[in-house]
Amino acid sequence: MNKKKIQIEYSEKISLINKFNKYYYDDNNPEVSDQKYDELKKEILLLESKYSFLKSKKSPSKTIGFKPSKNFQKSQHKVPMLSLANAFSEDDLLNFEKRIINFISEEDSFKISYSTEPKIDGISASLIYKNGNLIKGLSRGDGKEGEDITANILTIKDIPKKILKKNFPEEIDIRGEVFIQNSDFQILKEKFANPRNAASGSLRQKNPDDTSKIPLKFIAYTFGYQQGLKVENQFEFLKNLTEWGFKTNPFNKLITGVKNLLINYNEIEKKRSEIDFDIDGIVYKINDFKLQKRLGNVANAPRWAIAHKFSSNKAISVIKNIEIQIGRTGALTPVAKIMPINIGGVLVSNATLHNEDEIDRKDIRIGDTVTIERAGDVIPHILSVDLKKRLKDIKKFIFPKNCPSCGSKTIKEFNIITKKNDAVRRCASEGYECKKVSIEKLKHFVSKDALNIDGFGKKIVENFYKLKLIKLPQDIFKLDFEIIEKLEGWGKLSVENLKYAINEKKNISIERLIYSLGIRHIGLENAKLISKYYKSFSKFKDLPKNEKYNELLNIDGIGETQVNSVKNFFSNKINLNILDQLEMILNIKNAKEDNKNGKLKDKTFMITGKLNGISRAEVKLLIEENAGTNVSSISEKLNYLIIGEKPTKRKIEAAKNLKIMTLDQKQFLKLLNKTG
Repeated sequence: MNKKKIQIEYSEKISLINKFNKYYYDDNNPEVSDQKYDELKKEILLLESKYSFLKSKKSPSKTIGFKPSKNFQKSQHKVPMLSLANAFSEDDLLNFEKRIINFISEEDSFKISYSTEPKIDGISASLIYKNGNLIKGLSRGDGKEGEDITANILTIKDIPKKILKKNFPEEIDIRGEVFIQNSDFQILKEKFANPRNAASGSLRQKNPDDTSKIPLKFIAYTFGYQQGLKVENQFEFLKNLTEWGFKTNPFNKLITGVKNLLINYNEIEKKRSEIDFDIDGIVYKINDFKLQKRLGNVANAPRWAIAHKFSSNKAISVIKNIEIQIGRTGALTPVAKIMPINIGGVLVSNATLHNEDEIDRKDIRIGDTVTIERAGDVIPHILSVDLKKRLKDIKKFIFPKNCPSCGSKTIKEFNIITKKNDAVRRCASEGYECKKVSIEKLKHFVSKDALNIDGFGKKIVENFYKLKLIKLPQDIFKLDFEIIEKLEGWGKLSVENLKYAINEKKNISIERLIYSLGIRHIGLENAKLISKYYKSFSKFKDLPKNEKYNELLNIDGIGETQVNSVKNFFSNKINLNILDQLEMILNIKNAKEDNKNGKLKDKTFMITGKLNGISRAEVKLLIEENAGTNVSSISEKLNYLIIGEKPTKRKIEAAKNLKIMTLDQKQFLKLLNKTG
């Protein structure tokens, strides 16, 4: 056992989880998924249980929530707002009950009643009442002291400001969750990742008027300090809450035995997508208050309660519709529109169905109850269909045999490599004859790795196309700016900025232009290979004249698939006209000769994270132009790892372990004597 090594590993994990806490609690902008956070927390607790010498005041076993923000006055909780231990499996749940039984020295057959309620993924709040009047509202903070958010709390309509009921205690601290309904979140989803972040950000506004504009809700579920409360159990207390005018969770239940808890857990998980607020598990509390008092607390959590968490990368939802999206190459991609559901901290409303074959294989239909999986940043997809829940009148989904956009036939091409028909069905036009294909091609043309026209985003492409300002790529350089200036949301300054950005891109390298054309199977790397071979754009453009398409096979890395794609592109008259027009408008730079003695000679580079003001493609090109080499994986052969914003932590750790030098954007550009 290397004690020092274990201590270092532990300290790094503690530092990392506290960094995540800051992003989650203080900035309302989580950096990692709930799944990754829970995994890290479990790793820390496992190390502590394994090695008794590991101790930290900042450990999740010692802390609750996060220290209160400096934006608000601090206020002490009379009774600490504890966190809950988590259960992730049936075994965790059985062990929880076993610990209770052992503690109170009862027989195994002892039946314990639990008050159960779905765990709302919102923000905990404490409401302090005196003589029936709401006098203060606090956030949880670090559990011992919270932020005084009274002014913001008073804007929430669900919260009673005065309670006149005879059985209402003289003084009581009512606790519950502030949240935003999924249906209300739709208007806020551009600003926040999920309803929980939206609720947190809204509740902690400096100006209460800003909070009042947000449709916040409150559900009460427990109490802290109290004087004069006359109830014997949790379920009775919940009934009292409704009598006093508070809203409680409509799915609260009184359940006996772990087996029944699991049945309820599975039922709620299946209903999850139908509930109009985010839940991430079910909370189980010993119902009897006397028993709760006997059990007490351990560290920062009560012995008598636990949160049974749902899977953080899977969820159950219902397919509302299946829509067909058409890409720039004419590919028809089916997308399932599902009842919005929170998966790993992200509210998911779409899931890819990949292609026609996938729909047939899994027999996916509109109205089906399905299991959705979202792993990391991968687009959510449907794992399986619950056939038991399928309604009798649900018909099979018929994939369109004609393009929904232009009406052209849809085809499955024969793949000469696999000797099979492609799984993907395509619009036969595959060009600017189809409206949807046109729009996607134009989006690609102005995108970051293509022309990279600053301020010319996807929405602008769609709007300009709709207004008939653009139809083909060359139209971008012939825009009528006088018309644009009169459009809603545009002014003289924004028009001038757009004009400047477009003119700036009239100087373009041959490889960027070839890539921007959106030729199927011709990505940026293939575009570079073709550029180096033909050197000039005019030579590439003359391919149809001499019909020497097979000479492309002389290029190492170009195969029959790419050759056929280039041939198909040139067979379209509209494409030929586009090439002629662009050649006249643009200043196209010939391919540069390889710089064999550049500043980065014999050096290898890899990029992780988002770069500022420069695309990855541009950085990779700079590396190649200076005799460096781009690699796609971390190994001992890598010399430099370039780190941008929100990098992959795993890659940084791997680089550190292999003692690979890391560079930020400025440091990399300094190597080339460039600034930016």
